[in-house]
Amino acid sequence: MYRQLLICLLVCFPLYGMAQAKLENLLSERDRMHREWKASESKKSGIFGNRTKKDMIETNAWMERIIQKDNQVMDELRMLNEIQTTEITYEKNDYKFISQKQEREIAILKRALAEKDLSVEEKKSDKRTYEWTTLIFFLSTMTFAYLFYRQKKTVKVR
Repeated sequence: MYRQLLICLLVCFPLYGMAQAKLENLLSERDRMHREWKASESKKSGIFGNRTKKDMIETNAWMERIIQKDNQVMDELRMLNEIQTTEITYEKNDYKFISQKQEREIAILKRALAEKDLSVEEKKSDKRTYEWTTLIFFLSTMTFAYLFYRQKKTVKVR
């Protein structure tokens, strides 16, 4: 999974950089075209300094080229947006995978902790049982010893 992400990023970064350079070239061409359009707009080759039909056709042709260049710029921006969206989607999926993996590991650790807690409780209960049996054995031994002592004492007295 990480390998695929790395390959995708290595492929996308040069494309992203080239796309940025291409976008900058398109914008500089558009600026150049806009300057030429302004120059053609100020041309007045007609009689008495008026604009001729040829001047207007040339101006309109420059405007069409600028619109085409704007369309190219918009297409490039859409492509950059798609690249960014794709990268964000991959990152989101990677983070989602990582979080799911962490959740599974946490669940496993919680189960192991619960099992250890049960084991500790069982050992505590066994220890208490051993303590009680030891106490009962000690008390019964003391009782039998006392009774044996009393019996021997009464037998000696007679």
